[in-house]
Amino acid sequence: MTSAAVHLARLARWGVTLARRRALVGIENDPNAPLALRQLVRLARLATLTGKRGKPDYAGAFRAIGPAAIKLGQSLATRPDLVGEEAASNLLSLQDSLPPVPFAEIRKVIEQSFGQPLEALFAEIEPEPVGAASIAQVHKGITSDGRKVAVKVLRPGIREKFARDIATYEWAAAQLEAMGGEAARLRPRLTIANFKRWTNSELDLRREAASASELAEQMAGVPGYRIPAVDWDRTNGRVMTIEWIDGIKISRIDELRARGHDLPAIAERLVISFLTQAISAGFFHADMHQGNLFVEDDGTIVAIDFGIMGRIDRRARQWLAEILYGLTTGDYQRVAEIHFEAQYVPSYHSVGEFATALRAVGEPMRGKPVKELSVGQMLDGLFAITRDFDMQTQPHLLLLQKTMVMVEGIATQLNPDINMWDTAAPYVRSWLRDELGPEAALADRLKQDAETLLRLPGLIRRIEEMFPPKGGAPEPPPLPEIPLLGAQGTGSGWLGYLLAAGLGAGAAWAALALG
Repeated sequence: MTSAAVHLARLARWGVTLARRRALVGIENDPNAPLALRQLVRLARLATLTGKRGKPDYAGAFRAIGPAAIKLGQSLATRPDLVGEEAASNLLSLQDSLPPVPFAEIRKVIEQSFGQPLEALFAEIEPEPVGAASIAQVHKGITSDGRKVAVKVLRPGIREKFARDIATYEWAAAQLEAMGGEAARLRPRLTIANFKRWTNSELDLRREAASASELAEQMAGVPGYRIPAVDWDRTNGRVMTIEWIDGIKISRIDELRARGHDLPAIAERLVISFLTQAISAGFFHADMHQGNLFVEDDGTIVAIDFGIMGRIDRRARQWLAEILYGLTTGDYQRVAEIHFEAQYVPSYHSVGEFATALRAVGEPMRGKPVKELSVGQMLDGLFAITRDFDMQTQPHLLLLQKTMVMVEGIATQLNPDINMWDTAAPYVRSWLRDELGPEAALADRLKQDAETLLRLPGLIRRIEEMFPPKGGAPEPPPLPEIPLLGAQGTGSGWLGYLLAAGLGAGAAWAALALG
């Protein structure tokens, strides 16, 4: 286990890097931050002789610290309640790119992980990567049977580096949460725990391949959206091989328009495919930025990079759908009730007061296109509500919110007049009718009753095991209680103290002798 001194040394080094780029100013000026934390931040600023003027460079600071910090920065971009709106907005621009690893090292990773020469797997791999990120880099290749593929390879030593840094993040989050108050409500330990889980998934490319395969199955019936096929014969924990996509990046608006694509239709298709993943399937691509989405010649949207995936259980999806529908229709009372049913808001608050607070945030947004909405103002209002009503952070909803912001941004670029609420409402209404209507309620009741009946034989067997029939070996006779030496109240505790003193003296003598 890493010592506290090592954690402190790492944090001091990172703190200096952050302070030099003024990335700690937000914490220093935040009245909700614990006093001890603000004092440490002020000390870091003074130690680096950094003044209070100048614009903070949050993304640059995390990039300077290293690969694990880049990923952490991207995760914190979903937490404006934790790092502040300015920092979160800046971190959203954090590019997950680093100088590439030389191809000789990439070849070595591939050959060692498969235990055979590169030429036995691929007829050709381009030495120059098409992308080099903090965890892995991607090369275009051709398999030995002639198929064009993308080959993703982990950077050498990246797993060990991430393990070291995440251990320090966990330690720091525990110290911060122990300060209580706002720091405890925001649950930084849970934030790091989720970050660790997502990162561990990204560091095992088999799991990313499995996520791609699962999402492909769930989206098979959705027209105009698909997932590339995984080449399992050329995939392991450090290497993933997947179908090569010949398409246009969704961010290249002019090129899409020149090819004759219907941009508003693509925007709507993107929104509906996201809702299908999040609400219908409960398993969604949580890294849907512009670099991970392509458009093929027939208008089909193709997603890549499945290292970060979100998952929501059925009950939470029902709550989420009702919340979205309630916000689009202005039914703030029902939205408030769901928050209390889901225990997002403590029961000692008033449902009516919470509904009024939601109305104050929701009404300015209704019926307006995205381009007329102030996302910053909306988030400020929502975070004020969470603080006023003692709402604890819900990590699965934060990841969903981050993805929704990404999807909304891309859809707005494709169609500036799109209204996310109006686009989502018919889909959400239909799903709620199917899930919460009388037929669905009857089907659920039948399923639950059938499952209960099927559990009865096992329950009876467990009861019989707890109360076996008489017979067989005779029961042992009751044994008298014998006082133990050193037990309290026996009058012989002195012997225990004597033994403890003797052992303590022996340990001290041994320490002196070895010293």
